Amino acid sequence: MQRREFSFSAATLAATSVGAGLSLPGAARAQGKTPQEGNDYLLLDRPAITEAAAGKIEVVEFFWYSCPHCNHFEPQFEEWIKKAPKDVSVRRVPVAFRADFEPQQRLYYVLETLGKVEELHKKVFYAIHVEKQTLNTADQVAAWAEKQGINKARFVETYNSFPVATKTRKATLLQDAYKVDGVPALGIAGRYFTSGSLAQTMERALLVTDYLVGLARKAK
Repeated sequence: MQRREFSFSAATLAATSVGAGLSLPGAARAQGKTPQEGNDYLLLDRPAITEAAAGKIEVVEFFWYSCPHCNHFEPQFEEWIKKAPKDVSVRRVPVAFRADFEPQQRLYYVLETLGKVEELHKKVFYAIHVEKQTLNTADQVAAWAEKQGINKARFVETYNSFPVATKTRKATLLQDAYKVDGVPALGIAGRYFTSGSLAQTMERALLVTDYLVGLARKAK
């Protein structure tokens, strides 16, 4: 989902945007071609900060829970993670293109802090896109978390904590460092950026990511 598309309906976006991972006629033709800088991916002017351990190559998924394309991409990305090489370190970064994105940013980092990402990350997408719940405010995400079995007082305390606020600020800074203009999108090794718009589909963006991981490995 591109920034300019946020005023469109989710149903229209899911049907029309290449960010959703839908196939385009050119995608099949491009599948076997070596990814090209400027077309399939971008090289950052200045390296972005990474959090990967020494010897690891970081892959960052930029996402927004309310984005239908991110919801569509999540199962594909989960499968990619399962097959990722051992020297690849994956982290998710929730974006904030507007101030009202922050509650969902904080929701993700609360889940991360409480060790609940594996259990509840997909359930947030399900709540929004299948159950049609609105999770756009601090009160709404706290109420949802309580229904998932998280103590509400603990959730609110963590939501308002300094560590979560810090992670939220860092997420937005990283989004800006990668010049993310839509989601889902992928940052590789603090150097490269690709997305469905660049690679034509998110499925191919994962192939481009594999290629860029290889470039990063050679550059070590």
